[in-house]
Amino acid sequence: MDKINSEYSIVINNVQKNFGGIRALKSVDLKVKKGSIHALVGENGAGKSTLMKILSGIHIKDGGTINIDGQEVHFTSPKQSQAHNIGIIHQELALSPDLTVAENIFLADLGFGSQLINTNQINSLAKLALDQLGFEIDPTTRLGDLSIAYQQMVEIAKSLAKNVNILILDEPSAILSDKEISVLFEKLRELQAKGVTIIYISHRLEEIFRLTDAITIIKDGTTVTELDPKTCTESDIINAMVGRTFEKLFPPKLTPSNETVLEVIDLNTARLLRNINLNIKKGEIVGLAGLIGSGRTEIARCLFGIDLMASGLIKKNGQVLQINHPADAVKLGIGLVPESRKEQGAILSRSIRENMTLSNLKGSSSFFGLINRLKETTVSHKLQKSLAIKLGSIEDPISSLSGGNQQKVVIAKWLNTDCDVLILDEPTRGVDVGAKSEIYNIIVELTQKGYAILVISSELMEIIGLCHRTYVMSEGEISGELVADEMTEENIMRMALPKRAVI
Repeated sequence: MDKINSEYSIVINNVQKNFGGIRALKSVDLKVKKGSIHALVGENGAGKSTLMKILSGIHIKDGGTINIDGQEVHFTSPKQSQAHNIGIIHQELALSPDLTVAENIFLADLGFGSQLINTNQINSLAKLALDQLGFEIDPTTRLGDLSIAYQQMVEIAKSLAKNVNILILDEPSAILSDKEISVLFEKLRELQAKGVTIIYISHRLEEIFRLTDAITIIKDGTTVTELDPKTCTESDIINAMVGRTFEKLFPPKLTPSNETVLEVIDLNTARLLRNINLNIKKGEIVGLAGLIGSGRTEIARCLFGIDLMASGLIKKNGQVLQINHPADAVKLGIGLVPESRKEQGAILSRSIRENMTLSNLKGSSSFFGLINRLKETTVSHKLQKSLAIKLGSIEDPISSLSGGNQQKVVIAKWLNTDCDVLILDEPTRGVDVGAKSEIYNIIVELTQKGYAILVISSELMEIIGLCHRTYVMSEGEISGELVADEMTEENIMRMALPKRAVI
């Protein structure tokens, strides 16, 4: 075995993959050292997931070579990949909600060679796998009863229970809290110490610097460069990915009006929110920051009529609003882009046209209440052009689009209404850096048209770069307000930490 093959777990040379006439991978090279945590970075559509699916045997490469631990391989099925002790945790969960946690973890071999399922054995082994990861999850729990974050943990345990030598994680932290991410990173480092090689795909650059040993950047199906996280900067990564620096991601902030559009006064809910007071002016972008569970999304749900408030007032243009249902909020000119795009923001199986016009069916209907397809098509083309949405046809399902373009469609849905208040909950979650910049430009352009915008985000640089001012939440309360130069990561985190925490 030569030196290169002995040093690297994975050596990929000139791998190619075509889907019909589309060249998903043109020429990808990748070398991953044994026992390292290697980041794979690129915009949506760059080819990261396609390459990982080739490594896991889901797709078959059309050209190039792959060497695993010095042996050239050509996988034509997931079983062949698994035989080389490769495990993959996909961005989309591959679990059965009606089965228990234990059954999901050992779904491929419930009987362990027997025709009968040994429930006690799988529960015991599942508990062991979960305990080793530090996740307090009862293996007998029905999976569908767990939060999405905990379902993600089960997906991780499912892969690790197979004693993999190579572990691929595709955006594993997108739905985890900061505490859960810390646990995940701790366990990944423990696996690394045992010799497991890890490929880590993430859009969160702070995670890349915090966790990984090397970075490979892919653009348009081709390897661009490899960087050292110890010496490179965020600007280096972003420039290699999209050809622009970090500072240019955010457009200049426009001066808002002095006219208050939305005002929340002493809002309380039965469970979490206490004495919430905030306001948004015409043409202003206001941030809502805080740790997961602090109550940020709960405020959005109250303003949109999903959750009812126990007491308090919501005013718009000085008038007290009665919002008991999302339909009330829409009629009053309030729109919501929810944090979970695929579960709450879009109907993935329906066309782009239908998703764009769903919020205003009346505007696309005839006098008799029948949908006018020509009106829908005209509106959809106008919105698609306005937001520069990249698509094949507006009749394609929205699921055919990249994450960034899906998010643009969800935003477009509200531009097809009379709303002038827009709540954006994690507007760029699961979106690559290039698409983020485009979405930021859209948001700023909306303020130029007079929209009042509330942005909820876990990305502090997004809050700082985009918003005029920011309310910080902690344990269901607004712990402070920051304006202009006061908006720093340190100030936000200091206010966001629970009062019982020691700083």
